[in-house]
Amino acid sequence: MDLFDIIKQRSSVRHYDSSVSISKEELTEILSYATKAPSAWNLQHWHFTIFHSKESKQTLLPIAFNQSQITDASAIIAILGDMEANKNTDDVYDPLVTEGFMTSEIKETLAGQINRAYTSEAFARDAAFTNASLAAMQLMLAAKAKGYDSCAIGGFNKEQFMKEYKIDKRYVPIMLISIGKALKPAHQSYRLDVDKVSTWL
Repeated sequence: MDLFDIIKQRSSVRHYDSSVSISKEELTEILSYATKAPSAWNLQHWHFTIFHSKESKQTLLPIAFNQSQITDASAIIAILGDMEANKNTDDVYDPLVTEGFMTSEIKETLAGQINRAYTSEAFARDAAFTNASLAAMQLMLAAKAKGYDSCAIGGFNKEQFMKEYKIDKRYVPIMLISIGKALKPAHQSYRLDVDKVSTWL
């Protein structure tokens, strides 16, 4: 599909055909597109926890307030934001230095800027939410391009989620995303006109 058609057709689907499965390979491909999202300093502030099996989705169900889409969808992807993304600098920049796309001096300059910024917990948290959300949106568009529907879910017990799945404290849960085939169309929604949500200067 054309990108603009994908954007127009993507909507929040909450009722899924539970008989439809999605392979690990196809999910991995969708996630690979999500990782192409932009991120500050290219630190890639995201981590994904994938609920693919029926058993894993069942454990998530009470944490997500028993929403039927949790178990009916083909998969649930938990989007986590990395509060310590500054620790990714070597993994992100060393290959560029090795391949001659960046000097070691520039790498060290960037690393210094990043580590100074990350002395602020508020900055780290804001960056985790902002950048992981970019990956989440890209994931939903990639899923639609592959013929799947999705829904971003903010309604779940984040503290219980962290405890149940022993999530490292460097990560903060941002949202869950259900992926599958719609059992019935999404609710109609009304979007505000551009002139209502923009100011031209």
